Parts: sequence; C-alpha cells; structure tokens
Amino acid sequence: MPSLREIAERFGGRVVGNESVEIRQIGSLESARQGEIAFLASPKYRKALAQTGASAVILPPVAEDATGLPRIIADQPYLYYAKLAQWLNPGHAVASGVHPLAVVESPVPASVAVGPFAYIGPGCTIGESVIIGAGCVVERDCSIDSGTRLYPNVSVYFNCVIGQRCIIHSGAVIGGDGFGYARERSGAWVKIPQIGRVVIGDDVEIGGNTTVDRGALDDTVISNGVKLDNMVQISHNVRIGEHTAMAGCSGVAGSTHVGARVMIGGQAGVIGHITVADDTVISSRTLISKTVSKAGVYTSAIPAMPHNEWMKSAAHFRHLDAMATRLRELEKRIDELESKS
Repeated sequence: MPSLREIAERFGGRVVGNESVEIRQIGSLESARQGEIAFLASPKYRKALAQTGASAVILPPVAEDATGLPRIIADQPYLYYAKLAQWLNPGHAVASGVHPLAVVESPVPASVAVGPFAYIGPGCTIGESVIIGAGCVVERDCSIDSGTRLYPNVSVYFNCVIGQRCIIHSGAVIGGDGFGYARERSGAWVKIPQIGRVVIGDDVEIGGNTTVDRGALDDTVISNGVKLDNMVQISHNVRIGEHTAMAGCSGVAGSTHVGARVMIGGQAGVIGHITVADDTVISSRTLISKTVSKAGVYTSAIPAMPHNEWMKSAAHFRHLDAMATRLRELEKRIDELESKS
C-alpha cells in the first residue's frame, strides 16, 4: 500500500501530518474507513469532514487547518482524487484471445480480446490490446485503434473509425443511419441514404445506449477527449470539439458544430445547423435554438417550484401579451402628457 509521501511524490501536493500513513483505497467523507483517503471539494461538506473515519484526506489550501488528520494539500482536490482513484483501481485485466464462439473475419493481433458471440466483419483494422466484449458487432471496413474497449453488446456499423484508448459502453450504437428523409407532396417520406462515416478520436468515452449517427454526406466527428454520458443522441454530420462533455439524455441535432471544452447538462438540446462556441456551458434542460458565438453560461430551464405557485405563474403567462400591449399604451399616453406639460 502506498504512503501519503509516495502518493504526493507521484501526483504532487503537500503532505501535512504523518506522511507514512498507508492508503489502500479511496472513500467518501461519510463512509471512509481506516486505510482509506477521502477528499473535500466543497465547503458544504465540512461537517462530514469533522466526522470522517478516513485515515487521511485531500484538502484545498483554504481548508488546510480544517482537520487534524494527515492530509494532502492540493489546488484541485477533486482532480487529485480522480487521478489517485485511477491509480488505486486499475481495472480488471482481460485475457487476450478470440473466444471460440466469436466470428472474426479480419486479422486481429494476438493482444486483442474478443468475447463470445462477438462479430468482426471483413476489411476491419483492429489495433493492439483492443477489447471487444461479448455480443459486440463490428461491421465491415471499420478501424478500431489500440487500447480501445467495447463493452458487451456495442454495435459499430460499417466503415466507422474509432481512435486509441476509447471506452464505449454497452448498448451504444456507432454509425446508425441519420434521421434523413425527403417528403413527397402526398406526405410520404423518402429515405436519404446516409453515406458518411462516424470518426471518433482518441480517449473518447461513450456511455451506455448512446447513439452516434453516421453522416449523410460528410462524416460525423467526435474529437479527442470527448465524454458522452448515457443515452446521448448525436445526429448526422455533427462535429463535437475536443474535450467537450455531454450529460445524460442530452442531444445535438444534425449538422451542428459544437466547439471544444463545451459542457452540456442533462436533457439539454441543441438544434441543427448552428454553431456553439468553445468553452460554452449549457445548463440542464436548456434548449439552444440559435448559434452561440460567445462563450458563457446559457440557461433556459424553469426551476421547480411548489405546484400552487407554478399554477399562479402559468395563469400570468397567458396574459403576458395583453399586459405588454397595455404597458405600451400607457407609455405612449405618459409620453403625450409629458410633451404637453
């Protein structure tokens, strides 16, 4: 087990107190036990810090004196926790090799692991140490680069490209048809073939049951470092910039360009054929209906309130147009009176 001194030597930070304390695991302030290290990322958890059973804690400089426990002082305790948690929990090793119940029609390196009932079609390029879980389907002419993992039951349609060290969780569909139709005068819909690809960069993580549609003509592009939560919808021809993160049940409509380092909250929606600037933050349940050219925080959701208050507010909403008309008339009358005085 590493000591606090060894942890600080690896990840930085300053140790206060007994630096020989050994740490076997990460824990929350509320549930941590001896041998575990917890972290304080927000002042609202100071009460939990006073009662924690952890052997040590990670604190920001402003809270250095908030406890007598051995501690590591770091500028970003939450980020420090994330890096330490990765180190202490490297994940379970997966034995390489192709399961006898898998069907593999392309050559794969010896370091690749292919689970039972998985399928890899012809013309695919599979990199070193790729893991393709049970029941996955990788159709023809796909490319999956080294160190990427597909959890069970991921579907990758033909001719898609996935970069290095990506993680794609169960139920995700990469390269399904975009929602493209032309309407006849009779009302019937004519399907438009979707002949673009999905191109995914390096170090991308895609959550369970998320869908990334292939482009109609141009490619749908997910850039390096993007993180997509569960049940996210990325439509055809969308381009997502580097290190953007989207929370669950959010979606981007077709041909929209989302910039780099954008954060999109849960259930938020971005309409098609617009652009969202780099470093924009979109709050949960917000609808972005036009181009966002300047970075900032954008919110359109109505926070919850007691039901009776909401009903009263809703009643007022119905009269806003009439109230605005009356206000303009009053302003006009006031201007006329002032001009006569």
